[in-house]
Amino acid sequence: MSRAGRCPRVNSRGVWGILLALLLAASAIQVAAYSCHEVRAAFQVRQVGPLHRVPETPGTDVDLLVCKHQGPSCCTRKMEESYQFAVRRETLHNIYLYSYELKHLIARHSDAFQDMFQYLLSFSQGHLSSLLEGTYTPLSRQALPHGNKLFSSLSLHLRGANVSVETTVQHFFNNLFPLVYTRLINPGMVSGMAADTEMTDCLRMIRQDVNPFGPHPAVMAKELSEAMSVGRQLGLFLEEGLEVLNATEHVSLTKDCLKGLVKMVYCSHCRGLTLIKPCVGYCLNVMRGCLASISELDQPWRRYTNLLEQLTNAMVGHHSLELALLGVRGHVNEALLHAQLHGPLITATVDKVCGLTTRAPTGTQPTGPEVTTPSGSSTTPLPSAAPFKPLPEQWLGQLAHLRRDFLMYLQRYKSFYSALPEMLCEGENVVDDATCWSGDEVVESYTGRVVGNGLHAQRQNPEVKVRSANPSLADVKERLETFNQETQEKFPNLGQMEAWEELGSGETEGSTADCDDEDGCQASGGGQDTTLHTKGSSEVGSLGPELNVPKQNPAKAPSVRVVGGSPSNFWPGPCSLALLFVALCSQWTLF
Repeated sequence: MSRAGRCPRVNSRGVWGILLALLLAASAIQVAAYSCHEVRAAFQVRQVGPLHRVPETPGTDVDLLVCKHQGPSCCTRKMEESYQFAVRRETLHNIYLYSYELKHLIARHSDAFQDMFQYLLSFSQGHLSSLLEGTYTPLSRQALPHGNKLFSSLSLHLRGANVSVETTVQHFFNNLFPLVYTRLINPGMVSGMAADTEMTDCLRMIRQDVNPFGPHPAVMAKELSEAMSVGRQLGLFLEEGLEVLNATEHVSLTKDCLKGLVKMVYCSHCRGLTLIKPCVGYCLNVMRGCLASISELDQPWRRYTNLLEQLTNAMVGHHSLELALLGVRGHVNEALLHAQLHGPLITATVDKVCGLTTRAPTGTQPTGPEVTTPSGSSTTPLPSAAPFKPLPEQWLGQLAHLRRDFLMYLQRYKSFYSALPEMLCEGENVVDDATCWSGDEVVESYTGRVVGNGLHAQRQNPEVKVRSANPSLADVKERLETFNQETQEKFPNLGQMEAWEELGSGETEGSTADCDDEDGCQASGGGQDTTLHTKGSSEVGSLGPELNVPKQNPAKAPSVRVVGGSPSNFWPGPCSLALLFVALCSQWTLF
């Protein structure tokens, strides 16, 4: 056989050596071609950590704790630590962004109500001061500080301070009685009693027993206490909502949660896949596991928003607070009239109790108009105060929808805590296309079981282990449930309160179609005074059983000159007050 027809003999060991060398060369070429440039760029852009922690080229023998996979990797242990800090920062930031609008809404609403409360207090305080300065001049200088203290204490009560409305009102009238006694009932005693602190203290102590002001202090305290309780609770309720949101924004994430987040967001980077997004179902499992304790706030939060809506309707819709505050002036005036009309009997009682001899009321001419007892026939009209400025017409069209705007925004956030995981898994954070990241590889769709919200559902979560509830959030949940329960117990009929008809419909509760200026509905265009008809404004209440007032023959009843008069001719009607209140509240609540 010829030499050309023979097959050359090849050493088998040489062949295997050549093949092994070729494989190693190919592997080295592949590793060299697989650069970590894109991983470094993403690491830098997202400010994950120091750039020197990212290798230039993938490593083939990397011992990772979270992003484990076969083959070369652009990740290191130090990078995994940086990734955990990054996902914590990014997740809390996203929670903050989603809760910001809700938090801002509640905060602005709380500020608007407090501003409105302070305006009403200042407005009412000014009208009380005008009453004292214009009608009861002899005692106005000494009485004004007590009036200021009254409204200052009411302001603290509305802001949630431990201040009793009943005690505040009683202290006001206790301090007012010595001034009324020495300047109105016995004006000739002014110079002799000015420095008599013993007498002043005695008058303060016996005021509630002597009952010189009749039923008016008790009625005023009752009206203020009932009306301000809703406003106070609304302010506290808004503050409680802000505290819950603050606790949510600063929630602590567990180690298992952080590992799950790193695996979902950054483990794909270790393979150079910086643009792939997590699957929607996969993201939901991770987020629901991480936010399991937050989702437990869903039910108490829904109840909270329902009660907040009811409190808002009760506060803004019924206008009880502004009517009670604006009624302080009338109650004080009636109380002073009552004391003057019963001056002789009050003087006799004070002489006996305090053990000091005082003169009977003198015939000093009062500075105000003359008012007789019910048997008298003539009175001198009280000078009118400045006309009440009507509500600007340009506001009327806005009143109907401004309050609804706040409640509409509130409706959007009733399911905030149950919807938060879904919100974090929307938009650019995930992908629901043909290919997505499943935590281990790129897949066409996520095949794992998607669990629901709450701690109980996480037992079946394949992505994040939830071992127990977050202690701080458990305390927040308990506090919110307790707050809701206390509010419900304090206002058992809260859900049954319905707001007045929306303004702008042409009618309000108690109004008629032919209501005119004389009915006190609103100020006339000509600047005439409007009227608030106060029930019993010309009646004199009983002094109470302590004084045991004897019945007198009306024909022989004495005529007593009294400083002051019925405030029936210069207060705005309830419709105008209601419009003013809702306009102020709505204007400051608009964003």
